[in-house]
Amino acid sequence: MNPAYESEAADCLNWTKSDLSDVQKVDCGNQHLFEVTGKVDLATTYPKDAKYPTDDEWQKISLDQCTKPSLDFLSGEYDPFGKYTVGPLNPGTQEWGAGFRTLRCGLQVVGPAGGLLPSFGSATKQDQSDVYDPGVCLGLNGKSVGDPVDCAQPHTFEIIGVVDLAAAIQGADFPPPEKQDEVLPATCDAMAAEYAGGVDLKGKGLVVTWDNRAPESWAAGSKRVNCKIGAIPADASGLTAFSGSVRNPDAPPLTTSNPPQTTAVSQAEATGAPLHSEEGSASNKPSSSSSSQKSSESSSAAPSSTSNAP
Repeated sequence: MNPAYESEAADCLNWTKSDLSDVQKVDCGNQHLFEVTGKVDLATTYPKDAKYPTDDEWQKISLDQCTKPSLDFLSGEYDPFGKYTVGPLNPGTQEWGAGFRTLRCGLQVVGPAGGLLPSFGSATKQDQSDVYDPGVCLGLNGKSVGDPVDCAQPHTFEIIGVVDLAAAIQGADFPPPEKQDEVLPATCDAMAAEYAGGVDLKGKGLVVTWDNRAPESWAAGSKRVNCKIGAIPADASGLTAFSGSVRNPDAPPLTTSNPPQTTAVSQAEATGAPLHSEEGSASNKPSSSSSSQKSSESSSAAPSSTSNAP
């Protein structure tokens, strides 16, 4: 029996093969791609002779069935713009045909373009802020932010540091974006100067930018944001990519909170929905916001906020 089909809430699962044939239970402190938050029996809604759900049906099933157990698992403290996405472990067509109707719900870390990223530690004990370690570069997905890539490849942003807004802005109340934008430019500029060794970023067509936090994130305890460097867009139609790291080659080694998340996990389809047949399925945030709207970003060149995924 596949270990995923025997998993219970608080179990963590990991795999390396794109067909997910090597799924194993692992200690949640180790690298994993899925943390089970509960299981749901679909037999009442989908009797033995029911057809295998379509992609859209799986998406609705996930939203309807996995939201509550996942929120309960997190004691109601969920950041809809944070790093975790609610997703299902769907039975494949063969298991479905044999009458298997148990759905596992869980939490995953999904990149901006939908690729699964490694997670470390139980989500119940983690800061949900949607931040990356310094030195991570985010690729280009069309005109939007992509998944982490090697910095030698074209990318939209290079992460240069993490700022704790709660410490930078005194007070427990949520600071509106304009208040965040008063504090972050100087902090991010200082980080950029140290990270890049004083290189003339503007001369290279680059700009220092940062994320903003939303009230929903703040309420869930997500109070950290990324400072980052991006290319100045050639027009207003989307982001512009640049290649190569701006990091000072003589700088000391970076300190990261986890093994660097530099590469998205390769899988047959970047939906964040593991263990399904070729028909596929999709994962959902238990929120009306799509994962591509996780955070806002501002820059020291143009301090205005724009919406930024999975």
